[in-house]
Amino acid sequence: MKSLIIATALAVLTAGAVAFYPALNTVATVRHSIAPPVNIVPFTRPKIEVVFVLDTTSSMSGMIEAAKEKIWSIASTMASAQPAPEIKIGLVAFRDRGDRYVTQVIDLSEDLDSMYATLMDFRAEGGGDGPESVNQALHEAVQTISWSQDPDSYQVIFLVGDAPPHMDYQDDVKYPETLAAARMKGIVVNTIQCGDNPATRRQWTQIAQLSQGRYFNVAQSGDAVAISTPYDLELAKLSEALDDTRLYYGTEEEKVAQDRKLAATAKLHAEASVESRARRASYNTSVAGTANFLGNGELIDDIIGGRVDLSEIDADALPASMRSLSAPEQQALIADVAVKRDALQRQIKDLAKERESYIAEKVEEAGGAEDSLDYKIFSAVRDQAGKKGLVYENGPSY
Repeated sequence: MKSLIIATALAVLTAGAVAFYPALNTVATVRHSIAPPVNIVPFTRPKIEVVFVLDTTSSMSGMIEAAKEKIWSIASTMASAQPAPEIKIGLVAFRDRGDRYVTQVIDLSEDLDSMYATLMDFRAEGGGDGPESVNQALHEAVQTISWSQDPDSYQVIFLVGDAPPHMDYQDDVKYPETLAAARMKGIVVNTIQCGDNPATRRQWTQIAQLSQGRYFNVAQSGDAVAISTPYDLELAKLSEALDDTRLYYGTEEEKVAQDRKLAATAKLHAEASVESRARRASYNTSVAGTANFLGNGELIDDIIGGRVDLSEIDADALPASMRSLSAPEQQALIADVAVKRDALQRQIKDLAKERESYIAEKVEEAGGAEDSLDYKIFSAVRDQAGKKGLVYENGPSY
């Protein structure tokens, strides 16, 4: 069955379609069908695990909106390393006692769509009395997030806020103790101060020093590069079309998780800005972004990659749209969707390069962007991840 599907796809290509998707996986499948590999050690991609600890009180509205706009370009910046890493991102939103919540935690995941869908709901509210529950937020970021046990992974927290921690809460775990635990785990903590509160500057500087991280200062708005391009709308449309090529299979429990993924994607297409969706398109076509694009149990990729055989999948586990089709019709559908997906990915990559060139020209005309949030995060990641063997040859993605 598997060889028949591959043959069908190759026939489509011979007739003039674009190269079959993905070429490397197809080659690997064909080779596997000829002779299994012997004594081959699989390549393990390096890991980047990053958690943003974000103040979501009233004064942080500008930075929260910047985070919604820039999370995809930050992810693309991290994804540009060599060798290409696996990227997981988490979030700890915090306010203070007496507010609607003290903390909200989103665990580390390659599924950035679901994290982003939650981030979109955050609004700047509460606070107002000066210090915030920074201690609790940091403690939960270090102790409740599912950090890997891989000593070679680059694990980093970015603490973002404009107010110092409450040091008068007697039942808090104070940040020096939390940072000692972070050092033991190998987690670096960088601090980004919004605004110019002197008390925040002192505490943020000390937090960075205690965790071998960096301290940055930005304006209350975040100082992020915000450039719209003539390519954004088309990238957003192509990205939505690419998402529509996903076909999921699995158990009922797995389908529930897949439906949540699809709902998160639909939400961001409906509510996120065109510019943000263009940035997501670029990320999703990177090696690291493939995990976010596909999610778990994506049928086309698993079959073409040789991880499953269509004939061995229970009919009830297939996508509803495929259950009534004959085996040849299912094969043809898989081949057609794979070819369409490859064409869309090529279009996105080509257009993303034009977008990057356009932005680079605008940044150069403006005299550079080394004071921007984008560049400051990039510089920290470049230097800190470099100690784990990751190399960044280019600047940040915007």
